[in-house]
Amino acid sequence: MGIHRRHWIKMTVAALAVAWLGIIPLAGSAQAAEKVTVFAAASLKNALDDITAAWQKESSKEAAISYAASSALAKQIESGAPADIFISADLDWMDYVAKKNLIKADTRKNLLGNRIVLVASKDKAEPVEIKKGFDLAKLLGEGRLAMGAVDSVPAGKYGKAALESLGVWSSVEGKVAGAESVRAALLLVSRGEAPYGIVYQTDAAADKEVKIVGTFPEDSHPPIIYPVAILSDSKNADAVSLFDYIKSEKAVPFFEKQGFTVLK
Repeated sequence: MGIHRRHWIKMTVAALAVAWLGIIPLAGSAQAAEKVTVFAAASLKNALDDITAAWQKESSKEAAISYAASSALAKQIESGAPADIFISADLDWMDYVAKKNLIKADTRKNLLGNRIVLVASKDKAEPVEIKKGFDLAKLLGEGRLAMGAVDSVPAGKYGKAALESLGVWSSVEGKVAGAESVRAALLLVSRGEAPYGIVYQTDAAADKEVKIVGTFPEDSHPPIIYPVAILSDSKNADAVSLFDYIKSEKAVPFFEKQGFTVLK
């Protein structure tokens, strides 16, 4: 077998392997260059799906969005995962990647605000007055309190801070069902696996199987702020277009429809 033929066969096998595994080549792929990759907090899914769909229709460009807890996304970015835009559900995880010079600092902007709420299954939802010393442990009974992992997931961190501020954390700490993201916590309540959960009000609005039974006082936890930035390694010219669209007046109705506060 000639050298050229052997080389052709190797190249063909490699190409087939790439196609079968769904691996995007690091270079030489026009299709990969056209798609803007966004890493976004799980709580943004409904709003950001609508926003990117509108941008794609208007620009004829493509976007791929990966939703997860901000902590997981920040760690993926640190490990070199290819992405163009990062939207975190708190300042801490944006600060984390910023300190490692993984974002273009001049693009960083505080984009959105949110609230945390107590939710229950819609068929068992009774109003709860959330105040200093309220008896959450009694409400839970033998059940669990669904919330994001309190040491990493922003919604979990905000929730723990609020419960500590209100003086009830110690009574429910052992009943917490920590989830990998706020949407995972919401699902535990939606499925009836946990009687109550702490999630963002925007997530509660996205699930018809749950109902908000109480809203945590804003002064019981740090301000909930979603920052956005373009990542340092982004080479995609279309990333700026989507980034600007997300920050534009065109995106405001989509965010507000889900209950976010758009920061000016």
